[in-house]
Order: sequence, then structure tokens, then C-alpha cells
Amino acid sequence: MTSNHPALDLIAIGRSSVDLYGQQVGGRLEDMGSFAKYIGGSPTNTAAGGARLGLKTGLLTRVGADHMGRFIREQLAREGVDVQGVIADKDHLTALVVLGIRDRETFPLIFYRENCADMTLTESDVDESWIASAKAVLINGTHLSQSAVFAASMKAVRAAKAAGGHVVFDIDYRPVLWGLTGRDMGENRFVAHEAVTRQLQRVLPLCDLIVGTEEEFHILGGSTDTTIAMQQVRQQTTAVLVCKRGAQGCVAFPQAIADDGANGIVVGGFPVEVFNVLGAGDAFMAGFLRGWLRGEALQLCCTWGNACGAIVVSRHGCAPAMPTWQELEQFLASPKVNFVLRQDAALEHTHWATTRDRHYGELTILAMDHRSQFEDLVQELGADASRIQAFKTLALHAVDKVAGGNGCFGVLLDGRYGFNALAEAADHPYWIGRPIEEPKSRPLAFECSPDVATELAEWPLNHVVKCLVFYHPDDPADLRDRQERQLLRLFDACRKTRHELLLEVILPAGSSVDNMTVARAIRRIYDLGIRPDWWKLEPATDPLAWRNIENAINDNDRLCRGVVLLGLSAPEEELMASFDVAATFDIVKGFAVGRTIFNSVAHEWFSNNIDDQAATLALANKLSTLVQAWRRARAAALTASPAERAA
Repeated sequence: MTSNHPALDLIAIGRSSVDLYGQQVGGRLEDMGSFAKYIGGSPTNTAAGGARLGLKTGLLTRVGADHMGRFIREQLAREGVDVQGVIADKDHLTALVVLGIRDRETFPLIFYRENCADMTLTESDVDESWIASAKAVLINGTHLSQSAVFAASMKAVRAAKAAGGHVVFDIDYRPVLWGLTGRDMGENRFVAHEAVTRQLQRVLPLCDLIVGTEEEFHILGGSTDTTIAMQQVRQQTTAVLVCKRGAQGCVAFPQAIADDGANGIVVGGFPVEVFNVLGAGDAFMAGFLRGWLRGEALQLCCTWGNACGAIVVSRHGCAPAMPTWQELEQFLASPKVNFVLRQDAALEHTHWATTRDRHYGELTILAMDHRSQFEDLVQELGADASRIQAFKTLALHAVDKVAGGNGCFGVLLDGRYGFNALAEAADHPYWIGRPIEEPKSRPLAFECSPDVATELAEWPLNHVVKCLVFYHPDDPADLRDRQERQLLRLFDACRKTRHELLLEVILPAGSSVDNMTVARAIRRIYDLGIRPDWWKLEPATDPLAWRNIENAINDNDRLCRGVVLLGLSAPEEELMASFDVAATFDIVKGFAVGRTIFNSVAHEWFSNNIDDQAATLALANKLSTLVQAWRRARAAALTASPAERAA
């Protein structure tokens, strides 16, 4: 069977939900006050985890035509999962799961899956040509529990087999989803039931790989003796059987199973602190499949599976905790990792930096986060300060006019005067930054409550935290220490609230400056343990200064997103001249310029000399001029000889 679809490694089929994870640890679900929102459902997690490890994955499921369903689809797309099989169901809501971390062994969860969207999957939803494009399909136990979803899974299995693909079976046994426990016992992993065993065994002759815990093999084999249960399974299938054993690792049986089970391939686990077991099995599956679908030896497949599971048990959440390939390699190459893995700063940074949304070869931003400057302007002109909100919304329209949906454009907006524009920006694909600092503060102060994390907890996750600090590496010790403590607090808050950080460093007026000053400031900030996602730096015309800056960043964080240039209200010609130098350095991605673009336009608009349309057009033209200048400079740099670039 031929297919016009892009070739995939894996299509996972079945459960897809939103996980609401309690953010308080060590208590009852009844006492939790806030929840983090993640994608969830075993096959959904595996599809996302596989994509992070470099597999080409897709998902076949149904989600509600609702906010949560759109979140699942958007997040999967961000993870790189093919979402053509994620079907929006107008008649059913997206499934929800509420989860918590009580202690090292207790993880309460409640499934809200009554008549949910993913359980309405039918045979008509299965595109056989798409299934045929994949090396393997992954089915799971929950989607064998009712006739319609069973039929859909079987149609996909037959299509995969007809195309020469593999069938992977994740036993994924949740007694509550078979109606065998009370709804408040979602964490219960085993209830013996002959009818469930018979239903699950119907798929065994079609499987090439079966993965489950000991309890899951008990239900599949119809015995609470693990060896006997697996022997019963082996009688009905030639599939590779992989039994997950938690901290002990796993054992794989490619062929017959001896009475003592001693002929399996035993691969030990990794000694890490167990923080949260939920999602570890899905991570194991993703890691194992990364090897199995590429023909690696079972020993290595098991090692990768165990490592992925160990990484996930150390973190909060399921899908967001899944490691990337770069992270997995780093974990396996480390001679010694922190037993409390989430406290391993190097590994956690790799996880953070390699799971960020989007990659930016270029980023051009209209900076409109100014507050005191607009206050001064309206006071000077005798204008109504309430109009500042409207002008900042016009600036967003100007960005959209130039960008036309290109996500490599962005806008910096404040919450004080730019709130309406921030809310409108949510409907666009643009990079969004938002200031946290008190304007002109030195030492650095935050424009919020004393606890900066409390403030950031109220910001949407796609808002990048921008912080301007007037900082010099040779500042007096007491001033420098005060500012660095603030930066450390902010960095910690950003990571804990899952916000990216753009750190803007401006050297104080009148301070001593040479071609090493900014690089020294950057190195000192890195030495504190702060790793901004972005740097926003002053334009410079000295190539050596930029070389020192690039070296300072690359020596400390090869995963840094890069640098954007600020404008400092410089004349347009002067700013464009600085582009010619900065564009020769790969670390510089573009600019975040404000007053050079909006100053004269704002003066005219607040003076009522031009209307909204003219102001928007003027802002767009000025932004476009700088974008074109940046792109010309970058193009020239790319065609320059190595000697010219080094000059």
C-alpha cells in the first residue's frame, strides 16, 4: 500500500487528556490550591516523549472542540508530533485528570472521563494510508475496553500489518477505567478480572512488542505469578515482551520464558530519588522505542527506556518531564549524577533549554514596554494619559502589518499601559516580552509585589520576562551584591513558573567601558548560576567587543537563544550602522528597538496631528526599514569571506 503522507516512526492511538497536577506536594488532593496544566494520557505522553528523542511520531485520538482540546493539539504541534489524527469532537469534552504527589509512594489521581472525546474514536477516524506511513502503531489497554474504540484500534492494527509495519501494545491497565474500582481510586493499578484478561488477550497474536509492569502482565496473563502470567502471554504471541520493574529496571524476553524467568535480558535501573512515578512508564516506552524502531539491540533499548523513566520519576508532571535526546545523552554520559536529579543544575538546564518552544534564527521586536517615557511625553504635551493604552495597541497592529503572521517578529509590552495590547497579542503567533523591573531603578527593583514569583504566577506562560538592569562588573560591592541577589531571585522565579527570561544589561552612564566590559558582566552573571534565555545588549561598533560577548555566552551556555540589540533612542542611521557589525556574529539574532521607531510617531499622535491609521502605518514603515536593514546586514555577513568576517 502506498501513502502520500510523510513517513513516520510511530503513530500512537488512544487516550488524550489534560493533566491538572497539584502544585503543592505532601498533602491530600483536597488541600491543594493550585494546579499546573500539562498534556496527558499514556499514548499522548509517549508520542510527545518519542518526538523529543528524535522519533517522527503522530497521534490518533479525539479531543473536545474546546479550549483544552486546542491546548492539546497546539502543545503536540510544538513538540513536533504530527497532529493530523487529532480530531476535534464537537459533541464531547476533552478528558481531564487531576493528579497529586502525596508522598514517595502515593500519587492520588481522579479521571474525569465520563463520555469523553477520546473514547468516541471510531473506525471511520482511522486513515489507513496514514497508518501505513508509519513503521509502527502503538495501541493501549484502555482503548480496548469498549467496542467502538476496540474496533478503531483493530482497524489501525490491520492497516499497519498490511503495510508491513509493527504493532506495539502498551498494556496500560487502569482498573478504574474498566469500572472495577470507585472513581476516587484512580491510582489503583491492579484488580484481577477474567473478562478484562480475555478482552486484552484478543490482540496478542497481532503484536510485535508488548510492554507493561508486573501488575499489567498479571492482568494480561491471568495470574498474579509474574512468570506464569508471562508464559501464558507467550503462548499466544511471538512478540518481544518487556516487563518494567520500577527502580530495578526491566527484563526483556525476545523468545521463550523459562520457569524461573532467568533467560530474560535483565537491565538494571538508575539510582535516583523517586519524586513522582506518574508518567515514568510512558517515558520508558518512548526511550525503548527510540532504540527498537531503529534496530538497536534490546539491551540498549532497555537502557534508554530505564534512563528515560529515571529522569521522569525525578520531576513534576508527565509529558513536560520527558527528556530530549541531548538530555538523555548527557545523563548517560555523566559519570555521576545527583541522586536528587531535579537538583542537578546542568541536566535541568539542558532539559529546559532543549524543550523551549520554537527556534529563532532571527527575532525582530518592536519594544513598547516604556512607561516613564510615555508618562513624560503626555505630561509634556498635556495629553490624556489614558490614551497610552490605545497607542500601544496601534503598535501591535503595526507589528502585525509588517510581520503578516511570521513568528520571528515580536513585541515588548508592559502590563501597566500595554495590558489591552498584551491580551490582543495572545491571538497572534508573535514573540511576547513583558518587563518586570521598576523603570530606571538602580539598584534593581521589581514593579510588583515583594515576591516576584507571585507576580509571574499570574502571567501567561508565553510571556517572556524582560528585566533591565543598569549593571557594571566593577560596581561597588554593596550595589553589585544587591542587584545580583535580585537577579538570582528573578531567575529562580522564572524557572519555577516556566517563563523564559530576557536579561537586558545597560552599562551605567559615565562608567568606564572597553571592549571587555560587557563580556565581563555576562561572565559574572553566568558565574552566579543565572542562564538567561535571551540577552538584550547595547549596540556596539567594535567587532572585538562582539567577539568577546559571543565567547562569553558560548563558553557558558551553548543553548542560549541569543542576543537582540537595544536601540537607546539612537538615530536610525546610527543604529543601522551598528547592525553591519553585529550581524557578522551568529549569537546576535536581531533587535528589540523602541524609541527610534515610535518617538516621532507618538509625538504626532498624542498631539492629534495624525489619526490611528496614519500612526499605525508610520510605525509599520519605521519597523520595516529597520527589519530590511538588519536582513541586508545579515545577508552581507553570510556572503563575506572568513577574513572579512573576522576583520
